[in-house]
Amino acid sequence: MGMYINVGNAGFQSARNSEYVDKSGLVGVVNATLFSERRFSCVTRSRRFGKSMAAKMLCAYYDKSCDSRALFADLEIASHPSFEEHLNKYPVIFLDLSDFVTRFDGEVIVQKMDAELLEDVSASFSDVPAQADDDLMKYLGRVVASTRQPFIFIIDEWDSICREFAPGTKAMDNYVNWLRRLFKGGNSSQVFAGVYMTGILPVKKYNTQSALNNFAEYSMVEPRKMGRYFGFTKEEVRMLAEKHGMDFDELEKWYDGYQIGDEHSIFNPNSVMQALDAGRCRSFWAATGAFDAVSAYIRMNYEGLKDDIIGMLAGERRKVNPTKFGNDMRDIHSKDDVLTVLIHLGYLSYDWRSDECYIPNKEVAGEMVNAVEANQWKPVVDALAKSGKLLQATLDGDEEAVARGIELAHDENTSILSYNDENSLSCVLSIAYYYARNDYVMHRELASGKGFADIVFIPRKNVDSPAIVIELKVDKGADAAIDQIRRKEYPAKVMEYAGNLLLVGVSYDRGTKQHRCRIERG
Repeated sequence: MGMYINVGNAGFQSARNSEYVDKSGLVGVVNATLFSERRFSCVTRSRRFGKSMAAKMLCAYYDKSCDSRALFADLEIASHPSFEEHLNKYPVIFLDLSDFVTRFDGEVIVQKMDAELLEDVSASFSDVPAQADDDLMKYLGRVVASTRQPFIFIIDEWDSICREFAPGTKAMDNYVNWLRRLFKGGNSSQVFAGVYMTGILPVKKYNTQSALNNFAEYSMVEPRKMGRYFGFTKEEVRMLAEKHGMDFDELEKWYDGYQIGDEHSIFNPNSVMQALDAGRCRSFWAATGAFDAVSAYIRMNYEGLKDDIIGMLAGERRKVNPTKFGNDMRDIHSKDDVLTVLIHLGYLSYDWRSDECYIPNKEVAGEMVNAVEANQWKPVVDALAKSGKLLQATLDGDEEAVARGIELAHDENTSILSYNDENSLSCVLSIAYYYARNDYVMHRELASGKGFADIVFIPRKNVDSPAIVIELKVDKGADAAIDQIRRKEYPAKVMEYAGNLLLVGVSYDRGTKQHRCRIERG
């Protein structure tokens, strides 16, 4: 066992000694790439989404210096056809790149890294002495030629140098050349049975395309077959909630909402585990350390970015083209770039079917609100602050107070939203009723019996409050809005709340700029 070569299974043993959710199926996906054209994998996900845990698991599984059978015997991978074929069969090199970034200055990082790895690996292969002109790759080639045993190379935080140093700097140039030397050389496929790199950002466009375009990429935008291993599924969280006596609906409200590839309901795994340990749900996202970057990005306000952030806080989705992003957090040129960065950082979720992004859950929405406050978007901040009073006025049936609250929110946000129709009013209302998300699930344009209800609030489990159906009208009276709700019939989801249902008609007169409200029980 060395510092970098054959580090053993202690890291994964520690995970198994703790609360562990079985993600070992990832091993089977990686096994399928070994000794193939897809043997080079770059698997990137947001902070606190289990990157390092996966790396430790792979080390434990492949490392020939230890016996990890007992660690995997009761896990999903144990029943996979490839389990026996690759279990503890390879010399494994494990590198946490962030360790070198913190220890050395830019220009010498790669030199120091290569020297330390060479020294450590050569100490484990005394029958193949290192030569004076050896670098790491040359030595690995001679080891494989002698032993006929290729390596598994696992790199955690592969992009830490890329996030720290700009393209064109000496540090980045050295790193690009080092990666090319290892993974694009003529004998790279002979030296490595497989390479698994993990980090936050994908790899191809980091000015390393000529060096690393042979890597298969798995990311928050395109996870391929790894989506279910990027976080916790709904079924996994439901079991954890039952085991720990936690309210699943609360965990869902706070930490669910990520769509990753074909997986429609992925939870932030770190936040779920911290909530279970704390015994309550709250925001653990601030600990990711990305807030300053997020605040700086949204301050740029490319092409109406501010409007899009406000719209997403209101529960809307926004179009995004993630293919334009160059995978460089320092090289931002458009709104699409900013939105794509926020997807990779986990502040937005991405639906590949519609090319839309959205805020996934309460935890992230809270951090977005913090970013809005930090950027001093006062009208929005004021509307959010007053949203609790507006909800209470609605529940109390205080039509005048509701009309005043909506009118104030509309007046304050019209300059930002810059349009003046039912869609504008709907967005304003979604912001104004932001506080309601604590107790309700909000649906925009929910299908009803004969058309759509503009906004519907369905009480969350264990919330003793009426459901709310809101119909919006421009240049028509609030009574007309109420009549339209009744003519359309109630949406199916609110039928069970008959007798405990509020019908809210809201009208806006573009000429007088006045709002009216009518509230009835249904």
